[in-house]
Amino acid sequence: MPAPQSTEPLYILTISCPDAVGIVAAVAGFLADRDAFITESTHFGDAVTNRFFMRTVFAPGATSPPPDGFAHAFSRIAERFEMVWGLHEAHRRERVLIMVGKAEHCLNDLLYRYRTGELAIDVAAVVSNHPVLAPLAEWHGVPFHHLPVTVETRAEQEAALLRLVADLSVDLVVLARYMQILSPPTCERLKGRCINIHHSFLPGFRGARPYHQAHERGVKLIGATAHYVTPELDEGPIIEQAVERVDHSYDPDALAAVGRDIESIVLARAVRLHVEHRVLINGRKTVVLR
Repeated sequence: MPAPQSTEPLYILTISCPDAVGIVAAVAGFLADRDAFITESTHFGDAVTNRFFMRTVFAPGATSPPPDGFAHAFSRIAERFEMVWGLHEAHRRERVLIMVGKAEHCLNDLLYRYRTGELAIDVAAVVSNHPVLAPLAEWHGVPFHHLPVTVETRAEQEAALLRLVADLSVDLVVLARYMQILSPPTCERLKGRCINIHHSFLPGFRGARPYHQAHERGVKLIGATAHYVTPELDEGPIIEQAVERVDHSYDPDALAAVGRDIESIVLARAVRLHVEHRVLINGRKTVVLR
């Protein structure tokens, strides 16, 4: 079971809005007026899109209103600055559903980090179109759902997936080397809360046998990309990337081994950033407030 967390109240306020003078002052003043103590605050103004992004962590004081009171009062400031905003309980564990194919490395890494408490999430279920990784999920005490899929049954299978997402109150879906393409309607239903891991710096080496393609091209860097899923295949806003240097001595199997390590690390980082509410979507890209 994951390690317990502090129960001291702590909240995260996330903001995205048109850039303007006075946003930081308005937020800080609002919190100070309600006896809230700011423990962390990060912001960024994008000169290209003219949008402002902010993540503020605060602890309520003795005379602070309850969360509903904060939200109701803050809505007036949000309206003034045309904000897209959210107020989140910092210690609440996001409920995560992991989808996987036959490759186990990303699933194994996520479940290990969950079990040891390194990732502050609740894994609600593992879903796969193959039964082979059921024992791994069950060993970690996580329910496993086998949802086979064919071209003819894709709509039915995705409907079953979305029912699970709703029934289990899932906040985030993680595609941990799930080697199926989700339909555009399902991508839209999961917009902003579905993360995929890709075996390269997008959009390179698409399709099957990516490490054989990399070997044939004599690559010198192996990379991985975690991004939000959108109807445009592998074109979603990027959350995290990493690379590892390789050389001519690496055969396809050695490249794949390096790739598995990087994929696992990058996906875990992306999940952590998302559940800590550090990722804000900025058009076709993201702002990651570390």
